[in-house]
Amino acid sequence: MAQLTHYSEAYLSLIENGKRRPVPEVVTAYEDHLGEPMGSDPVRRAHEWLVADSPTVVQRRSGRRVGASLADAVEARVVELRHLDDVVGSADLLPAIRRELAETEALVRDGSYAEPIGRRLLTATGELAQLAGWVAGDAGQYAEAQRLYVGGVLAAKAAGDEPLGAQLFSSLSYQITNVGDAEDGLLLARTAVKGAHSATPLVRALLLERVAWASARTRDRDATLRALDAVDDAYEQRSPGIEEPEWVYWLNRAEIDVMAGRCMIELGAPGRAEPLLSGAVATYPEEHSREVALYLSWLAESYARTGALDAAGAVLDRARGYAARMPSTRTDDRFRIVEGLIRS
Repeated sequence: MAQLTHYSEAYLSLIENGKRRPVPEVVTAYEDHLGEPMGSDPVRRAHEWLVADSPTVVQRRSGRRVGASLADAVEARVVELRHLDDVVGSADLLPAIRRELAETEALVRDGSYAEPIGRRLLTATGELAQLAGWVAGDAGQYAEAQRLYVGGVLAAKAAGDEPLGAQLFSSLSYQITNVGDAEDGLLLARTAVKGAHSATPLVRALLLERVAWASARTRDRDATLRALDAVDDAYEQRSPGIEEPEWVYWLNRAEIDVMAGRCMIELGAPGRAEPLLSGAVATYPEEHSREVALYLSWLAESYARTGALDAAGAVLDRARGYAARMPSTRTDDRFRIVEGLIRS
């Protein structure tokens, strides 16, 4: 494929193993040479996951000692599921993630392997638990999400993966901030930052974003602005020489601007939010329908809170179009809030 497409083998290897996101030109090249569209039906891929035996099931049936090749396969499947979450709704994806998590947990519990392989499998378990918790929360299943997050923390701790444990706590803090007591969410978000001593720059930026959001929800303006400044500082420290965990692949400047805009709305400054949100949404991939719908809902809210009700209604209509492709409890909740503002 490298010879056919004129991209290097090393670069294509990173893409095929889920360690680098492909640019559109690479996707087009693969489609041209393979003769079929890539990823054209991600929902079908999610359902195929449920009817085909995973490598872990095959391994457990054979009773062989778990080696590096199976750990590689498990890690690759985690990456694929994580990226499917960008384009597949929670109702279709959650069953596949639950199954993969259960099979990986069984492999950890019943398999025979050396300690380094065990740590990799435990890390994969923690990552799957985080993903399952996130998707369950998107489906409105908050109690299950909390259970999954806490279980993932135990796996991450057993693996000695401190940043992953912090990410799990931080994900739970985000849920609590949104649907529970924001003060409790803030405490947990700060705990995650405090405990992530070995966090890389992007991971630290992500953890600090959850602190900023919880601070905004508690209406602490100074703490919110300090946290947003810390997010920017951490993000600017990223470097090609620093290897980031794959699960933070999605955090970029646009995502940071969206969070800053949301915080400005919570702090009563919707005028400052609008340019941040509109600029970020303009750069977001349209196939990520759920996120586009969510971010458009915040843009609509910024218009509504500045009195531009016609603009708010027009943006909300756009958001509904995207949401129809990937139903989500989060988007439903957001739409109700913005609709209330427009009607009032």
